[in-house]
Formats: sequence, structure tokens, C-alpha cells
Amino acid sequence: MARRCLLALLLVALAAVNSPAQEGRRVLAAAPSPVDNPLKGLVPYSGDWKGVFPHSMEFDYLPLSALVPAADTYDWKPLEKLLDGCAGRGHQAVFRVYVEYPGKSDGLPAFLLNDGLKVFKYRDETSKPPENNITPDYADARLRKVLTRFVAAFGKKYDGDPRIGFLTAGLLGQWGEWHTYPSEDLFAGRAVQAEVMDAYEAAFKVTPVLLRYPAGAKHESMAANDARPFGYHDDSFAWGTLDTGRADDSWFYVTVLKAAGPAAVAKWKAHPIGGEVRPEAWGRVFDAKPGLAEIQDFRRCVQETHATWLMETGLFEKKADPVRRKRAEDEVRRMGYDFHAVAVTLGKVAGGKLPVAVELENRGVAPFYAAWPVEYGLLAGGKVAKSFPGTGKLTGLLPGDTPRDWTDALDLTGVAAGPYRVAVRVPNPLPKGHPVRFANTTQDADAPGWLTLGEVTAP
Repeated sequence: MARRCLLALLLVALAAVNSPAQEGRRVLAAAPSPVDNPLKGLVPYSGDWKGVFPHSMEFDYLPLSALVPAADTYDWKPLEKLLDGCAGRGHQAVFRVYVEYPGKSDGLPAFLLNDGLKVFKYRDETSKPPENNITPDYADARLRKVLTRFVAAFGKKYDGDPRIGFLTAGLLGQWGEWHTYPSEDLFAGRAVQAEVMDAYEAAFKVTPVLLRYPAGAKHESMAANDARPFGYHDDSFAWGTLDTGRADDSWFYVTVLKAAGPAAVAKWKAHPIGGEVRPEAWGRVFDAKPGLAEIQDFRRCVQETHATWLMETGLFEKKADPVRRKRAEDEVRRMGYDFHAVAVTLGKVAGGKLPVAVELENRGVAPFYAAWPVEYGLLAGGKVAKSFPGTGKLTGLLPGDTPRDWTDALDLTGVAAGPYRVAVRVPNPLPKGHPVRFANTTQDADAPGWLTLGEVTAP
């Protein structure tokens, strides 16, 4: 039975590629999308992880001291090294700048310490293992000035840089996670939080910025962010994610999200959700029986948070066994967007123009957040004979929406007479980056990165 089903699927795929396009609407067959589609999925720390697990992004931390050696002086070389390294492997970067990091003392610029910035040194017993930590006096006007001016310079230079996938706000709290737990009295006050958010909001109009915690106007310690243009990142994913209804779990992400109000709950529709799988759950979260009662169902967590990307070191430390890897691949496909071209209509060539209409649906849990252009192509012998800019957009197409129509007329002026395959793609602005690929059998059938739609004969 299984062999007959596989044969049937192969015949459908071959027919979709090889049959001449019929005039009128034609349904396109679905297939699993690539696990390493861009700007989604699991994210390892920066480095060469080729062959370990499919991915399109890499993560890392940078200390503020490395980027701000003196007042109003910026050294971007450490960031350039990170971005170029990731881009050279065809990946976008996700990163965070910190001023405090348990076990490290390099976050704060030396000139601030030399100027007398007060710091609090203590042992963070919540870290595993416990680590010494240094928290600055966030109320200090000198530190606040450095933070806001840094963000302004940062955005001026890097907003919209194609090497950057997502940016987590960082800067405040341990690991840049906007908390100093359990020494919560040392964390930045609302005024400082608002200043940092104001700076990010003014400086970054294209590159998505994500905050650690949702907060509405009634939050007891956090400045409201529910109406701001930022996404969120849940850094205890699949451990402290789902709303359990228990008082002790009031800090869990979905619980906090609901408390922040309807604007925060709906944030995913326009702003991305990311995070990190809790270290205790690394790797094993994809097992049928994870082995720890605290680990929450990964699929349900993705569905309720609409997560697009997650750091997950467990699958990159070593090659996973085939069963765990297969389950992980299946779950990653469900993250973020998952575009399927439902049908295509290729009209008759008239006046030198070919009418093309593509119906596109999103089978994922979130939209695509980057305004990448759509491109059509005429393929011959596996090569692009001519390409055409499309008017269609990926952004804003939500899961469950009515399929979106991309309608264009391709100008065949100058195209040699003969048969061609009509195809569409969404290229990555990163030269070596992965293009957006569709959940269709004819994706990459005739040329890498292109979805074959049908055949046409140029007159």
C-alpha cells in the first residue's frame, strides 16, 4: 500500500512538471516544504553546523563594551565579523547586545566604570551552575545616555541590513533578558525601559526587534509594550510557555501574554515571535516521550505562541538519532510561515504578454515578516531565459486567510519563440541566502529556488 501511494505521488509530481499547461485554472500538488526555509526554524549558535541539522539563521551575543569603547564612539568590527561569518554560510544572524551576563564581566564599557558608574556584584544562584554577576545602576544618567545613543547609532548603520534576520532588544538585565531575577529590585525601572524602547522604535523601522516580556499598562514592574511595534521572544520555550492556570506558573509566557491584553496576544500578526527552547528540554523536546514532566508539548507551544524561530542547541551539539531528527523536521515545518501555491492560471499570450495568476495560502502558524520581492521566470533547459518582477507580496498573509491572488502579465518582448517552463520565486536579498520555497511538488523541479507553474510557448 505504501509503495502504491508513493508511486501515485511521484506520478502527480511528474505530471505537474511535464504536462503542458492547460488554459484556465490548474491545481498544484502539495509537498512538504524545506526545513531550512529562510527566517524561520531552529537556530544554533554562530558557527559552521553544516550537515548537523537544517537551518537558515545563527545566533550570538555581543558585549556592549566591544561596540562602545568610548563615549559616542562605536566600533562595529565585532558585529561585522559576526554578520559576515553568518552571511558567508548563507545564513541571517539573530543576536543580542548585553551589559550583564552571569559568569562574565565584559558587558559594561570601561569608561563608564572609570567615570564612577555604580555596580552591584553578587552571586546568581539561579544560574546552572551558579555564577557571579555584575548589575549596573540602571538609573544612572550616564549609562542611560550611552544606551539610547548606542541604539540610535546602531539603527542608523544596520536597520534593514540583509545580513540580520531578527534582533532581540537586549541591553537590560541578565543575558539582556530584561530581568535580574531573583534580585528584581536591581532591574531597570519603567522610565529606563521606556527610553530604551523609544530608542529602538525610532532607530529600527525595517529590521524586526523582539522584547523578552509582554507587558500591558497594568504590569507591576514592566513598562507597557503591547502597543509598540516589537515582537516577543520566549526564552523558556516548551518549559515555561503554556498557561497552566497555576499561581506558581504566573510567569509562563502565554499567561503573561494574556495578562498584557488583546493587543499583545495579537502581536504575532504583524511582529515576529521567537525565543529559545529551555536548556533542560534541548533535543528531547522532540521525542515522543521527552522524559521530564516539565517539558510542554512542542507543537502546542508553537501553535499558541505562533513562534517563527527558536534557539535550540540540543540538535546541533551532535547529530540526532533518525527518529528524533524526523520528528524535529516535521515540527520545524509547522513553525512560522509555510506557503503553498494552491493553483495557477496561465492565460493565452496576447499582445506579447502572458497573463499569470497564482493562488497562495499560508499553512503555517505565522506570516512572513520581510518585504522580499516576487520574481517570475521563463526557464529553458534548467536556466532562466528571462525574469520578470512580480507585484505579489508575501507579507500579511495569515494562516487561515483566503488564498491570496498574485496576478501579473509577463512581457515576452524579445523572448525567442519556443517552449518554456513558467516559474516563480522569492529570492533572499542575502547573496548566498536561502530563497523562500513553497510546499509544492514542483519546487526546485527545473531550477534551484524556483517553483515551476507550468508550460507556455512563446510565439
